[in-house]
Amino acid sequence: MLKTFNFRVVVEYLPLFFQCAWATIWLSGISLLGALLVGIVACLMRLGTSKLLSRIAGIYIEIIRSTPLLAQIYFLYFGLPSLGIHLSETATGIIALTFNSGAYMAEIIRAGIQAIPYGQIEAGTASGLSFYHRMRFVVLPQALGTTIPPMLGQAIVLVKDSALLSLISIMELTRAGQLLASDRLMPAEGFLTTAVFYLVLYFILKAICQWSQERLIFRESR
Repeated sequence: MLKTFNFRVVVEYLPLFFQCAWATIWLSGISLLGALLVGIVACLMRLGTSKLLSRIAGIYIEIIRSTPLLAQIYFLYFGLPSLGIHLSETATGIIALTFNSGAYMAEIIRAGIQAIPYGQIEAGTASGLSFYHRMRFVVLPQALGTTIPPMLGQAIVLVKDSALLSLISIMELTRAGQLLASDRLMPAEGFLTTAVFYLVLYFILKAICQWSQERLIFRESR
């Protein structure tokens, strides 16, 4: 394989790959922050005292988790314009990744909240804290701390899912591999290089997670 693998062409296309890798990073970063915010809001709605808000959050989570991300991207990209709503490719991609990953984040955070000893919640109630303040000062800091590993897993999934944005012509890593493969008819060089870049991003995320866990106040005793 190495005898036929054209490293010269890969080197020639490296500037494009680095540019698209940066696009993948910032698209995924913005989507991840949005997903975390959406997940927290959806989780609080589902655990709150309002049955209506809880039902709305539950419907959102079930719809997102039971449909493919590709179908959601296509709905936003092709379906919304037919309804008179026009978004750019970049906005479509960020919204799709945000709300898709947000549903999974909501369930991860909910699991972390439900793992908090109920006595702490009762203590917050006895101290006169409202539901919002109990969540903000007592529950959420601990829940977020204990859910770092599964959140990392979801972040990795989000980065890999961003490859689907190439289908709506967003210039990210997979799109760079597609361009190399189509321009030079070299799919091995194009997609193997893409895979290497994704592998590097994975190890970076893994290192960040390990660094964060070592410095969290709320972590499991060793």
